[in-house]
Amino acid sequence: MSAPKKPLTPAGGASEAELAAFLSAARELGPVQAGGRRGRLAFALDATFSRQPTWDLACRIQGDLFSAAADLGGLDVQLIYYRGLSECRASPWVSEPARLGALMGAITCQGGHTQISRVLGHLAKEAQRSGLKAAVFVGDAVEENPDALAAKAGELALLGVRLFLFQEGGDRQVEAVFKEMARLTSGAWCRFRPGADGELRALLRAVAAYAAGGRQALLATKEAGAVRLLSAMGQ
Repeated sequence: MSAPKKPLTPAGGASEAELAAFLSAARELGPVQAGGRRGRLAFALDATFSRQPTWDLACRIQGDLFSAAADLGGLDVQLIYYRGLSECRASPWVSEPARLGALMGAITCQGGHTQISRVLGHLAKEAQRSGLKAAVFVGDAVEENPDALAAKAGELALLGVRLFLFQEGGDRQVEAVFKEMARLTSGAWCRFRPGADGELRALLRAVAAYAAGGRQALLATKEAGAVRLLSAMGQ
């Protein structure tokens, strides 16, 4: 996926004035520091219709991404989502939880098919553009060619991007695809139970720590999510 033709836009029937105000505010959500001092994490979610409960959960706990990285130099997060038949978008880089929460709160899930391939394509371009090294994907379905997804994951591996795939539910085919993408990028696959706030929160905090401080940051913390993530990474 190339850089989106349109920035992240609010769902629903926003007026032209409301849309203009939203886009103006979004353009101000840039990194606080330059020179690579802050970690960067892409936060990708499936926003098709069945995902609304997990989207709401992610909205509630997204602030943990920032708090987990606060003592490690901070974190900038880019939200990526897909929904409907062809919508797949990325937000500006965000450095404050309230602003990310506002962006996520403006979106409602819509029916459609998975667009993981487009997400992976965007991640590759972002890695070349901004030096992205870590990306989270949260989802429960795969409706695309597994070999094509593996090929795109391999491209990310060559760019030094690790994928952290968090699967909701127990679909075995989804598990196989997610595990292969994690393996190819030296990332991690973990399952969490539907509606399990604590599980997803712990995993996201661990990835945020990794994005901000690398493997040493994970080794230095005794939080359950970090221990589980290190185990999934085979380290």
